[in-house]
Parts: sequence; C-alpha cells; structure tokens
Amino acid sequence: MPESAMMNSEASAAPVNFETHPTRYQHWRLAVAGSVATLTMDVNEAAGIRPGYRLKLNSYDLGVDIELYDALQRIRFEYPEVGAVILTSGKDRIFCSGANIFMLGLSSHAWKVNFCKFTNETRNGMEDSSAHSGIKFIAACNGTTAGGGYELALACDEIVLIDDRSSAVSLPEVPLLGVLPGTGGLTRLTDKRRVRRDLADVFCTTVEGVRGQRARDWALVDAIVKPQHFHEYISHRAQALASARERTEGAAGVLLPALNRVTEPHGFHYDFVDVRLDGATQRVELTISASDAATPACVDAALAAGAHWWPLQMARELDDAILNLRTNYLDYGVWVLKTRGAAAAVLATDEFLLENRKHWFVREVIGQLRRTFARFDVSSRSLFTLIEADSCFVGSLFELALASDRIYMLNQDPAAGGPVLILSEANFGLLPAVHGRSRIEARFYGDAKLMAEARAAIGARLDCPSAQSLGLVTLGPDPLDWDHEIRIALEERVALSPDALTGMEANLRFGAGETLETRVFGRLSAWQNWIFIRPNAVGETGALTVFGTGRKAKFNRDRI
Repeated sequence: MPESAMMNSEASAAPVNFETHPTRYQHWRLAVAGSVATLTMDVNEAAGIRPGYRLKLNSYDLGVDIELYDALQRIRFEYPEVGAVILTSGKDRIFCSGANIFMLGLSSHAWKVNFCKFTNETRNGMEDSSAHSGIKFIAACNGTTAGGGYELALACDEIVLIDDRSSAVSLPEVPLLGVLPGTGGLTRLTDKRRVRRDLADVFCTTVEGVRGQRARDWALVDAIVKPQHFHEYISHRAQALASARERTEGAAGVLLPALNRVTEPHGFHYDFVDVRLDGATQRVELTISASDAATPACVDAALAAGAHWWPLQMARELDDAILNLRTNYLDYGVWVLKTRGAAAAVLATDEFLLENRKHWFVREVIGQLRRTFARFDVSSRSLFTLIEADSCFVGSLFELALASDRIYMLNQDPAAGGPVLILSEANFGLLPAVHGRSRIEARFYGDAKLMAEARAAIGARLDCPSAQSLGLVTLGPDPLDWDHEIRIALEERVALSPDALTGMEANLRFGAGETLETRVFGRLSAWQNWIFIRPNAVGETGALTVFGTGRKAKFNRDRI
C-alpha cells in the first residue's frame, strides 16, 4: 500500500483513545494476590486497533500496549500492596511474538514511529517504577519470546525462560524485517544486561534466537527452568522480590476514574488542562491551570481527594493530552505552553510533595508527574513557553518551561501587572527529565556557580530581568514588542523543516551525558526513523513489505 494511502486510511479512522479500563480489556488479564500482581497477555487476534491484520501468536499493536499502560497505572495507584508483577502469557508455548509485522507493513511511517515511542515509554515506565517505587517485574517467558516480546521481557528486573527444548528468546528484526528492535532491545542488551558485544551481534542476526543454557550463559535471561518446576519457581521469585519492598499492608488504593475530557472542533478540554488547536497556523496552545483548592492538611486528606487531588488529576489530564496530540494531530508541529492560577497553591503543593515523598501515594503522584513531564522531553514537537502577565510558571509548573526549546517572558514590572517566576526546591531533583538529571542542572551543564545562584533564588519573585540574569529564560520582549516578536518567532518555527527540527530538538534536549533512556530515544528519533523509510525496509522489495509473501527481500547494497 502506498504511504499516502496508508496515511489517508489512518487519518480517516477514529481517533486513538488512550483511556481504557480492565472491564474493557481484550488482550490482558490483571489479577492481584496479596503482594504479587500477575499480568497475563492473552491477545485477541481479531481485536486489532486498526483493520487489516490479525494479532496472531500473541503479537501486539498499539491497542495491546494501551491496555498494558492502563494496567500498570492501576497497579501503581489502586494496589499499593503490590511489590512484584509477573508478566506471562495465556497462550500455549508462546510468550509474545512481538509487534505485529503485518500491522507494521500496513502502517504509515508516522504510525510506526509513534507506536515505537509509546511502547518505549511504557517499558521505561516499568523501569521507573522499579527504580523509584520498588515495584519489581519478572518476565515469566513460558514459551517462545521474540522481537518486541523479548523487549518487553528486557524491561523487567528478571527474565525466566522455560527450558522445554524449544522456547527461545530472539531479536530477529535485522535479519527478518530490515529494521532495528524498536523498543530499546539493542540498548538494553548492552546497557542493562551487559551482553558481550560479539555475542549480541550473533544473537541479533540469528532469526531462530537462543534457547536453554546458552541463553543463560550469554546473560540473555536470568534463569532457565524445566516445565514441571516453572510455575513454582516464578511464584517463589515473585514473593522474594515483593518481600524486599517496604510494606504497605492495610493501605487502601486510589481508584483511577475516567477523565473528564470535552472535545470540540477547535480543541479539547479537561478540568485543569486546556488544548486549543489553530489549524491556520498549525499550532497548539496548551494551558495548564493550578487548582484554587487548599493544599491538603495531611496525607490522609490527600488520600481522601484521591485521583481528584490536583497534582495527580492535572498530570493524568496532561498525559492524556500529550498522547492525544502526538497520535491524532500529527501536523500541529508547534506547542505553545501557558499556565494560569495561583502561584501560592502550586508552591504549597510542591512543599507537601517534598515533605511526604516517602508515603506510597505521594511517591506515586510524584512518579506520575515525573513520567508525564518526561513525555515532553521526547515529543517530536517544538515547545515554546510564554510567561505572560497572568502566568503561573512557578515551582513544579516551571518544569514545563524548562522542558521547552525556548522560554519567552514578558519584560514588564510586576507592579504594573507583569509576570514573576518563582523557583522551589522541586526544581532541583524531584522531577528529573528523561536524561536522569534535573532540568535546571541540565540547562547549566551542572555548572556549580550557576546552580548555586539559581538555588539561592528559591522562593524569590523573579521579574524578567532577574530571570534573564540567572539564565532561566531565553528572551524578554517588552509589552510594545511582545505580540510582534512572539508572532514572528512562531511563524518562523512553523516554516522550518519538521524533520530537521525533530533531529535538532532531540540532540539539544538530551544534552551531555547519556542514559539508557536517551540512548533508546535518540536511536528511535534518528536511526530507526531513518531505517523505517529506507527502501530496504519498506520499498517494493523491502523486508518489511515482502514478509509473509514467500518472496525474498532485495537489498540495495550501498552502505551510507
């Protein structure tokens, strides 16, 4: 199918909805027994998110991963007693065969890349929960584990493979499809599992994969277990992993209700997040509002507010808005970030989060904020922040500005109605970016003098000249020039090549010092993005195009 036809087909389809509920799952089963949750992957072949393919052999598409993301969210908030999660398969002799190849072959380039990005973020989220919340994940690979299925396993803390003489782990994307493992497979082999480079080379070019003792010897799995002992071993390891977590017996979970989203022709709106679409300029105005409710007096009061507590509700709404924009509004390339509300309320919330960060619920709310804000870091959109007269870019909300490519602040005396910027302790490590550092630290490349000056300004009401002197804003037009300069800047941005901007923004945002996450997303943004449009993968005789037809791929042998 030509690329234009695929794009038209996707454009005419119903918008993707990233909200779901266990009662509507078609591909996963969530069961909780004490401190252990089990997520069973049992994909409904006929329930693809788009028509034209069947999800055979426990393969997955975006719809399968949306359910997984929802299940992980519910484990975090609704089941605080859970310390370990088992991921396994409901199919016989197959754990997961990875991303559905026919889905990839039918999809536009944009769909493939966005699909890979979301699956990456979901797997990164598992590792985030392991690192910050102590929720450990064990992949119970009770059958063949291939491609994205093995990449799902790689996101877990432990991988256990059934030793039945036939089940193997594999990353066959290079020899089979002419593309890279798209959800961090190569990076996790080296950075996380420390698989020796030459062994990884053999592994990633062997379609049938590696099984049994060799898989264990090469560090591709943590254990191999005979079928008769498999379930007992998994149960024992899950209990051991769960027991290492700080106990939360008796804690009541917080239910995650559906979001209140209203969609209109020119945007969509939530209680604290407003999205306005300007089709003429291909820009999005994304406004986040602070709450006017009083900060909870204690953790019990925050628990009573539950999912309607401002930082959690706002983060969930913003998360949904980002995913909706990235998937359903591809041609809106510039996002303009604004804030509204009472600065005192945000700063009080920051203080509450910091003081109670060890409580399970507050910890998970911080995690939701951290992961949501990190979606900005890896979104292939130009992010411009406008700090205007009635803005509320203070404390944790200033993280949104720091995630932006540029920050414009109105240069007007606060006494005459001009804006102020206020830092809080939350800006110095509570919500690290995708590169693992605070955004202020990354902004100044860890310069001790600049960091000390910024930290000394915590709590101060910074006008535009003060913020500029600290290096916290990009430009500060005065009231006479504001509208003109902002209009010119935005028009110039829209006129540039989106492809070049995506590459430039990713390079500049990640900065110095790589992490597993930045390496994954850097490869996705550059190499996989490039490979996905090369004829060797998606041309008429490309590996992805001819898969399943009986024909062999014909490669252009030029090395570029």
